[in-house]
Amino acid sequence: MRAAKIVMTSLAAASLITSAALAQQPMTGIVTKIDRLSGTISLQQTQGGTVGAAGGAMQEYQEYKVPKGQSLEDFHAGDKVTFTTTDSDGGKTINKLDKQK
Repeated sequence: MRAAKIVMTSLAAASLITSAALAQQPMTGIVTKIDRLSGTISLQQTQGGTVGAAGGAMQEYQEYKVPKGQSLEDFHAGDKVTFTTTDSDGGKTINKLDKQK
């Protein structure tokens, strides 16, 4: 029984580390909607460089929370962006958001 607990704990820790590493990989997308009052932004993620995926294929849009300290004033619908996210408080939160040139 003790060995099973050790194995399960190790698997859970490995899963958390993998999730954290994946969350920090920059993604690309297009801004579809900004709600400055509620502090959310909707992005349509583009796939880039994924094995077996059509390059530049569009995915469904996802709404993200924006931290209170980050301004959305420089962003508009249609802007191409790079971003990183984390899962927290039952939703996804933007960590970093930059316009693509």
